[in-house]
Amino acid sequence: MSVGIEAINAYVGRACLSVEQLFRARGLDLRRLANLDMRRKSVNLPCEDAVTNAVNAAGPLIAALEETERAKIELVIVGTESGLDFGKSISSYVHHYLGLSRSCRSFEVKHACYGGTAAVQTAVAMISTSPVPGARALVIATDAASVAARNTYWEPSQGGGAVAMLIGHDAEVLAIDPGASGFHSFEVMDTLRPRPDLEAGDSDLSLLAYLECLQHSYRAYSARVPGADLRTTFAHLAFHTPFAGMVPAAFRRLRQSAAPGGRAEIEQDFAERVAPGLSFASEVGNFCSASLYLALCSLVAGIEVPVPERVGLFSYGSGCASEFYSGVVTPLGRERVRARDIEAAISDRYPLSMAEYELLSDMSLDRMCGVRDQKFDTAAYADVWAAKFEGRELLVLDQIADFHRQYRWS
Repeated sequence: MSVGIEAINAYVGRACLSVEQLFRARGLDLRRLANLDMRRKSVNLPCEDAVTNAVNAAGPLIAALEETERAKIELVIVGTESGLDFGKSISSYVHHYLGLSRSCRSFEVKHACYGGTAAVQTAVAMISTSPVPGARALVIATDAASVAARNTYWEPSQGGGAVAMLIGHDAEVLAIDPGASGFHSFEVMDTLRPRPDLEAGDSDLSLLAYLECLQHSYRAYSARVPGADLRTTFAHLAFHTPFAGMVPAAFRRLRQSAAPGGRAEIEQDFAERVAPGLSFASEVGNFCSASLYLALCSLVAGIEVPVPERVGLFSYGSGCASEFYSGVVTPLGRERVRARDIEAAISDRYPLSMAEYELLSDMSLDRMCGVRDQKFDTAAYADVWAAKFEGRELLVLDQIADFHRQYRWS
């Protein structure tokens, strides 16, 4: 079997906010709410950052391994656009708090929301050439939103969490088709994070760049994979999902370009092959570098897989870079995803009031890049902490001392 994803898990946060509640509180146009196709968004506490999200996503995967299997993890890659230092990699903290072998490569990659796919493809290439039988990589796509987008239409879509994946030869969740990738990249200033306290961009330009990249990366895939047919090659498709309402229009445009059909037929095709991948995003919001892989979790958990089936995946990152690639999911892979019960974790989040959300948002800058010294006292959000963190053995940020982040278990 090809190298690919052996196991996958998502950390979806422990608190959430109703998106309609946020729209009303901000005075946003409710007519635009339907376009988002979102019900709730995940919200990180001030003591959560990209490191804690990553470790809390990966922890259950590592715990399920025998000691000899953990020792075979020879690569840790973190894809993120929520970096915490211009030099020190997030992966160094992740590697340490997961207790992995020191005989291990460790690094961080960045290209906005494409970073997760960059990490996956890099890991697949490295593990494919490893001389060690049973060698694995741990790939984590992780991000954490800040207060920077408050009072904009970006704010309702922002989530916070991570998706962790074990990459190896037992790739039942997604055996990646070797060489079956199409790329499309160019320079565009569609969204950006020039400072920890600022998120900016042009939403219309970002939408247009996404659509252009989808068209061209699929064409590039078709040129590399003889006989590829959008209607028949893929049993299902998973898309980068900045918000669930964006994907239907993108799929319709791709279908009309690559495999034209009537409106009713395309809508039915969307409902059967794409829609199952959107249910988690509608509940948690944009996971940035983890967005595509949360869609994969949602898709595989929500469909029947009676036999091995091919999935097409589209990854996009602002700035921009994109890739359309494919892989095969098996019945055993579906069972591995469902065993993680991500849907139950989504249901178990603490529903925040607007007052609680505003407090957490105000305090979120305390854990961003550039903070030199900070102690994280949970008393300000004691109800959320007691209900969803206390005694759960989740990694949380304890303090920052001379820029060095120190974490503890709840």
